[in-house]
Amino acid sequence: MNELEKALVGDGYAAPPSHILEGLGADLAHRNVAGAPHTIYEELWHITFWQQISLDWVKGIETPHPAQPSAGFPSQVDMERESWDQLCRRFLDGSQKAGVMTRDAVKIEQVVRCSSRPGAAVRMMSVREQLENLAAHNAYHLGRIVLLRQLCQAWPPPSGGFRW
Repeated sequence: MNELEKALVGDGYAAPPSHILEGLGADLAHRNVAGAPHTIYEELWHITFWQQISLDWVKGIETPHPAQPSAGFPSQVDMERESWDQLCRRFLDGSQKAGVMTRDAVKIEQVVRCSSRPGAAVRMMSVREQLENLAAHNAYHLGRIVLLRQLCQAWPPPSGGFRW
């Protein structure tokens, strides 16, 4: 497993994403934590939303950039439509697909079009750069999920995780 793949699906920077989500039930995933702007469910939905857009871009599908930041978080209807377990599966499946993409030495250097905020120029970047952006974005929000778990005294997960 290369380092970029580890950052997407393994323990390249912290506990693997699958461990970070392990042992969480819907009750905890939807719990509001005082002072936190989003629930664990909302954080994961956001990661999954952007992960799918990133996967589309690297496949040559020019999925539009959301017009406003709130579009990258779930509505009440979105949360009712997709259970916590379904969301976890969708995220983990997508991260596995992204991880596999890191193994293709030719494809990873191809340049793809990535939409920008409305009014900004379309960005051009390599598949590698887009996957690096995805890994960084996921790491940021997975760290927020760990913090929310810690605040709810639901850390570490059954498979273990760093306590510092």
